[in-house]
Amino acid sequence: MQWSTHEIEILGDTVTKRYREGDVRALLDREWRALTLLYAHAPGLAPAPLSVDREADPPTVVMSRVPGVPLRGAPVDAARLSALAGTLDAMYRAVPRDRLLRVPMRPDHEAGLIAGLRIRHDRTPAPGTGAVVREALREGMAWLDGRRDRATAPDEPAPVFGAGDGNLANYLWDAETSRIAVVDFEDSGRSDRAFELAEITEHVSSWVDGGFDDGVGGGLDAAAFLARFDLTVQERARLRDCRRLLALTWLFILAAADPARSRNPPGTDERQALRLRALLG
Repeated sequence: MQWSTHEIEILGDTVTKRYREGDVRALLDREWRALTLLYAHAPGLAPAPLSVDREADPPTVVMSRVPGVPLRGAPVDAARLSALAGTLDAMYRAVPRDRLLRVPMRPDHEAGLIAGLRIRHDRTPAPGTGAVVREALREGMAWLDGRRDRATAPDEPAPVFGAGDGNLANYLWDAETSRIAVVDFEDSGRSDRAFELAEITEHVSSWVDGGFDDGVGGGLDAAAFLARFDLTVQERARLRDCRRLLALTWLFILAAADPARSRNPPGTDERQALRLRALLG
């Protein structure tokens, strides 16, 4: 669990997750809701929910252990790419619409990200931020300022259940079955397909460790991955928009990071700046 931000204990066939940071009750509730929904409507896609203790210190969820190794850290080959697309497609279709509409919107969806970017823009990037990063931030905010706010558009996209975290470490490849399971649902909730796909393709884990580094790809070949989904014309337009929005969000995050505490290699912010500029194209 190299990239885990919470305490994980693995004992035999069970995994215990203890929530120690942030709004721990909200994190736990989202995780438990996701596990129970997916167990009911798409068993095997995620760990099975075993028990929850909201009164424990810290609050705790116990779930089954799923086999596999994280996708993060190496190029995602064709077999893994197809398995990932299949898993996501199944998750997006799993929860019936009447039940899905009662699920709260996931954190940091479109409107939340836009509001957060406007707050971040009022803060100076970390000392020493290079000219390439500063210029990309300026171009990104210029794009955002000239963009129609799709979060309030009347043609609201069809809802899906989203994991809410694009980190490739949360997608476990089982070589024996050629299947991928999903873990970590702390930020899960109602979303839409274009936004969730952008969440994955633009997450820093999709490219920072090497692989398809073509300025827009990464360890995850974004073009090959997205080609596995039958998107509507409207979804394709929205996907482009969401990728730009999430790439800009990541640039602000990386530009503000303390290099001494960063999990990413030096120069990641400048590489992200180039990715954003390529997407703004």
